[in-house]
Amino acid sequence: MKSLAKGLLHMKLAFGLDSNVKDANNNINSLEDYPSLKFASNPELNLSWNHLEGSIPSFLSGFTSLDLSNNKFSGSISLLCGATSLSFVDLSNNRLSGELPKCDNPIPLGSLVILDLANNNFSGTLFPAWIGTMINIQALQLRNNNFTGQVPHTLKNCRKLQVLDVGENELSGPIPEWIGTSFEDLIVLSLRSNHFNGGIPLQLCNLSRLQIFDLSANNISGAIPNCINNLNALSEKGNTNETISISYTSGVGSLTTYATIFDPEASMNWKGNVYEYNSSLLGKVKNIDLSDNKLNGEIPREISKLVGLVSLNLSWNRLIGQIPLDIGNLESLQTLDLSNNQLNGSIPKSVSKIPRLYPMNLSNNSLWGEIPTGPQLDTFDGEVYQGNPGLCGYPLENSCSPSNPPPSTTASDGNEVVDMDCFYLSMALGYSVGLSAVFVTLLLNTSWRRSYFNFLSNVNDWIYVKVAINKAKLCELFKTLTNNGNQSALPRQGRLPS
Repeated sequence: MKSLAKGLLHMKLAFGLDSNVKDANNNINSLEDYPSLKFASNPELNLSWNHLEGSIPSFLSGFTSLDLSNNKFSGSISLLCGATSLSFVDLSNNRLSGELPKCDNPIPLGSLVILDLANNNFSGTLFPAWIGTMINIQALQLRNNNFTGQVPHTLKNCRKLQVLDVGENELSGPIPEWIGTSFEDLIVLSLRSNHFNGGIPLQLCNLSRLQIFDLSANNISGAIPNCINNLNALSEKGNTNETISISYTSGVGSLTTYATIFDPEASMNWKGNVYEYNSSLLGKVKNIDLSDNKLNGEIPREISKLVGLVSLNLSWNRLIGQIPLDIGNLESLQTLDLSNNQLNGSIPKSVSKIPRLYPMNLSNNSLWGEIPTGPQLDTFDGEVYQGNPGLCGYPLENSCSPSNPPPSTTASDGNEVVDMDCFYLSMALGYSVGLSAVFVTLLLNTSWRRSYFNFLSNVNDWIYVKVAINKAKLCELFKTLTNNGNQSALPRQGRLPS
């Protein structure tokens, strides 16, 4: 049997014994090199962050905690089919592939608390039947694989979930409504970069502990629910959870029990880039990301009540209307992206009250008016406002003036700006329609036509008489003035100089 020498790898036995496993960078190619692991009695095994490769032996299912993350393991996994004692499984960041095992006689995985299979090459239907037996699961991380199909109904049995991250897969179908009613302890919900469609279920507003809400890069349509302010954890300033950590216990029977803390990670778009954040940062970043979907309607005013929000991204949708006037209430906000929508109206002055806002992106909308100023807003360049030809003022080159009025639009607060082109067009159409109606009526109705022409004839006679009388009066007045002028001029013409 190969010796277990000092190194970076650590195997902790349930009875408190410690054995150090040699660094696998050079000499260990497969766990099959250590058959002694088969005889370990329910230990915790941590072989993460090495260069281990090959397949994962099924006998490792006898451990209570198994961390093989950040290695080069490949192939499929079958150890979950008999993992009655496993409470922690982290196989993330490997080269594992294929479908999750179906398990001919699946054994309930009631002891499993953490399952992390993120950043592998798994494919096929997302959840086999045994997923619904994980009644104590608290963190399920399956992001960045190739899972397909819909989220199965059996997952609703996992009512203790705090972290659900299935982002960056090929999942489809509507977002299940029961996510909002079954997972009342959910803190992280990431469905980003899939093919989910339909609307945002109103039931998601029941997730009062939710801090990371990421539905970005899907095909979600409809309006943003007005009940979004019911996400209580996002309505509280400060950090509800400084860290998002999950503690669980494991041991051998009733002899020895010890607590372990798991720090989950999540992939998130932050200031234009996608990062993976560990628990120490997840608790500080309260985030809503609904970008890159097909959402329509207005931004609900209720979103201004989520005063704990640190990041809000609604870009690349079809949102209309004005930016909520009270958006300045989001004083904890550090990044705001409303770009590439159809928003109109002016930029609320209250946005200048957000002290740590950077960056902000309002580009490619139909906003107009003067850009608000403030200590933080004055640090932005013109790119954050580009694609809004009606905006003026610093940092743009075009200054605001009465000769440069805002483009026509209709404000949602009741203040209407008249579109002059539409006004003139409607006047012309109305005049044409009205005149045509008169002509058609006269053409079809003989009695009306005769009456109309008699009326015109009488009007013509009246005008002729009036003009003739006034003309005669003017001629008489002109003659009188002319005669008086000649008589007054005669003495002056006959006077001789002295």
